[in-house]
Amino acid sequence: MKYFFEENIVYFDNHLVVAFKPSNLLSQKDDTGDESILEKVKQYIKEKMDKPGDVFLGSVHRLDRPAMGLMIFAKTSKALTRLNDLMQQGGIKKTYLCICEGNPTEYQGTLQHYLEKDPVKNRVKLHKMPGKNRKEAVLRYELIGRQGKFSMFKVQLETGRPHQIRAQMASIGCPIVGDLKYGSDQNMLDKSICLLSWKLSFTHPVTNENVRLTSKYPSSKQVWNLFENPV
Repeated sequence: MKYFFEENIVYFDNHLVVAFKPSNLLSQKDDTGDESILEKVKQYIKEKMDKPGDVFLGSVHRLDRPAMGLMIFAKTSKALTRLNDLMQQGGIKKTYLCICEGNPTEYQGTLQHYLEKDPVKNRVKLHKMPGKNRKEAVLRYELIGRQGKFSMFKVQLETGRPHQIRAQMASIGCPIVGDLKYGSDQNMLDKSICLLSWKLSFTHPVTNENVRLTSKYPSSKQVWNLFENPV
């Protein structure tokens, strides 16, 4: 029997779920009232486990609506507490792929800024120095492909801040394709941006096993189809 949303479930056990979030789907419900991946995964668990009541599911991290890729959810409060602690300690390693416009001066490097969020405009501003309401944002990037005006990067987050990859890549003259908010000139037909939560690695919060997961590659999508899956 095939369950609702099953094709997007990457990992499933008694303690946690890892799912692929399609682009233009919310991580969690907001004021728009639009459906979120949290609700979809809850419905999947309810159907698969034949649960009569409410399903507990805790969100460990978020992914911007126009982006896509792997997200972790906790099925128990114990797993959620441990995963949140692991996240704060840097124990959940997240690697992203993004396709950007432009070509950087340096093909690999570390970007460090202090990020300030503007909730009214729903965007962030980067600063070189710390200050009030500013949070440190650090990532490492590596150029792994070039096709015409487009560049593909592998990005590893040292911190997880709102719009971090989007703003920091734009700061070196490489806005993510489709990200009109941060300077892209290329409009994606489905209004997505070329940002993929690609790989996750962490120690399982209950079994202590090493978990390493890789997202499916959107080879059929506009612009993504210019590049081979880096695997």
